[in-house]
Amino acid sequence: MANPDENSSLFLIFILTMLALPLVPYTILRLVRSVTEKKKTIHCRCSECAHSGKYRKSIFKRISNFSTCTNLTILLLWVVMVILIYYIKLLSRESQPFEPFSILGLEPGASESEIKKSYRRLSVLYHPDKNPDPEAHKYFVEFIAKAYQALTDPVSRENYEKYGHPDGRQGFQMGIALPQFLLNIDGASGGILLLGIVGICILLPLMIAVIYLSRSSKYTGNYVMHHTLYTYFNCIKPSLAPNKVMEVFIKAQEYMEMPVLRTDEEPLQKLFVAVRSELNLDMKNIRTEQAKFWKQHPPLVKMELLIQAHLTRESLDLPPALLKDYKHMLELAPRLLEELMKMAVLPRNAHGHGWLRPAIGVMELSQSIIQAVPLSARKSVGANSEGSAAFLQLPHFNESTIKKISRKKIRTFQEFREMSASDRAELLTQTVGLSPAESQDVGLVLEMIPTVTVEVTCETEGEEGIQEGDVVTMYAWVSVHRANGLTGAHPHAPYFPFQKEENFWLLLADSTANSVWLSQKVSFMDEATAITAASKAIQDTKEALGATVKEINLAVREAIEKVKSGSRLIMGKFQAPGEGTYALTSYCLCDTWIGCDTKSNVKLKVMKRSRAGTRSAYALEEGPVATVAEEGIEEEEEEEEEDLDDYESEYSEDEEEEEKNSKKGKGKAVNGSVNRKGETQSESDGSGTEE
Repeated sequence: MANPDENSSLFLIFILTMLALPLVPYTILRLVRSVTEKKKTIHCRCSECAHSGKYRKSIFKRISNFSTCTNLTILLLWVVMVILIYYIKLLSRESQPFEPFSILGLEPGASESEIKKSYRRLSVLYHPDKNPDPEAHKYFVEFIAKAYQALTDPVSRENYEKYGHPDGRQGFQMGIALPQFLLNIDGASGGILLLGIVGICILLPLMIAVIYLSRSSKYTGNYVMHHTLYTYFNCIKPSLAPNKVMEVFIKAQEYMEMPVLRTDEEPLQKLFVAVRSELNLDMKNIRTEQAKFWKQHPPLVKMELLIQAHLTRESLDLPPALLKDYKHMLELAPRLLEELMKMAVLPRNAHGHGWLRPAIGVMELSQSIIQAVPLSARKSVGANSEGSAAFLQLPHFNESTIKKISRKKIRTFQEFREMSASDRAELLTQTVGLSPAESQDVGLVLEMIPTVTVEVTCETEGEEGIQEGDVVTMYAWVSVHRANGLTGAHPHAPYFPFQKEENFWLLLADSTANSVWLSQKVSFMDEATAITAASKAIQDTKEALGATVKEINLAVREAIEKVKSGSRLIMGKFQAPGEGTYALTSYCLCDTWIGCDTKSNVKLKVMKRSRAGTRSAYALEEGPVATVAEEGIEEEEEEEEEDLDDYESEYSEDEEEEEKNSKKGKGKAVNGSVNRKGETQSESDGSGTEE
């Protein structure tokens, strides 16, 4: 066995190794990500956003951004590693191998006279008669005297030259990477060792598993409680009006767990008076409605009042107690709204369609929360059918500003955006009364607002036309253009205290039936991911159609250029309904900006089933279903009484029929390619071939 000091150093080396194995690669990975990933600092430059402090890079904000739990844990572990390295190095110095020449300060091979001279010199410094220090006495006896003996005594010197030690060959030493007190196997140390083994090998993994399972059973991958999803699923109804979505949104379990203190009653009463007009109360029976409102569950009352305070921009007067809950409520809002949107478009009916009306309501609520615009501002007023909500998201705008603009026959937000910069600046400075700096802020925000265009194509891959039961593939190119040339950016949202990326939702829906056939979330922030996804989708599609390598590469290059120019490819599949012509609508809804949503018409023509051997999506899941021609059916009836060999030959005839059909060539029909204004770009009716 090794001596105690060596065992202690081995234990420290073991701990250092176990720390370094996960810590070093993880730290390198985080550093590489921080260097390679582009920081999403493309945000609004107007004065209101600058004064909000949301994007201000002060020293305190940098420290707060760095001082996350993960970063502090990594820093602490690195400090522990540095301390361990220093202590191990210190122990290694104390347990250095026996080197008599180094101890006496001589070069290897020194003469006997030099050895004696050096010994006398060191004796003056460390001999007990000359130096009363106990450490000096210990060093003289254990090192200097022993080194002198090893170099002057013939036997000791021979042993040293042969075996590296004056006492001759040393036995094999083996150390254990455990602290010394655990190696003294008596009653107490044995129990400590047993407890350590049980704790590290059994209790620690069990505790980690229990914590992980308890958290995963409570939260989803988006850090939303399962109870919240259950509530949203049951509360979402197909006829849910947009102005009623708020009532469902505030029922999230995260909001229900927020405490309502007695000290909150008075501020909430004042807040109720300030936002009463936005609570959809019947003013004719205001006392009854008010009493009914306060009889609700207290967290529901608190959350609705806080959200309305945010929408009406009354949050500046909140007391500190409510301000904390107010910020926490807004921090949770984006991911709760995303989950609420998923519940709205979740397939519910027999055809696997979601609901359009509540989905639009969720997006309108999300836009209002990000821009701090009341829902009542969306109502049409006079000649303005769009309401004033889109104008109120602009800096320095209020109701009086909108009235002054409407007198100049600028009644819609789109008309205001399409004005030239000089005409708009003249209108804002002379008619509205804004300063040149404020007018410039308005121009900066208008340059940030995206213009969205959508091109949708529906087809059955490798077939001519779309027939009943076909698996239809939707290809949609969603493009974003801004006046300032950016593709992805943070929205103008000075009243929302957290950074929020803009996202879009593409819906292929039947507005008449209130059904969503397909839905997909779209983001323009990560270009590299979009290029990879579009390239893979185009390559897989072309390979399935039997295209050549040159054609595939050309299609992939075109897709990459589209993505780099500000487009995103969205693909989805759905089963073709029964025969008929369907007037669908593609919606592209933004969750942050008001007034940039687009919709366009998509005409989908489905023909009667005429292709043999084609399987529907449901048939593929349930099992193989073969459709044969009339000759095959007659042969099947004749062969019902024959043996198994004849029964198997029926499928060989079906395969021959399918081979004949495949030789006729593959084609595809474009059923709808539309632009943003809803104009049909191309339409191919197609025709089936009856066998």
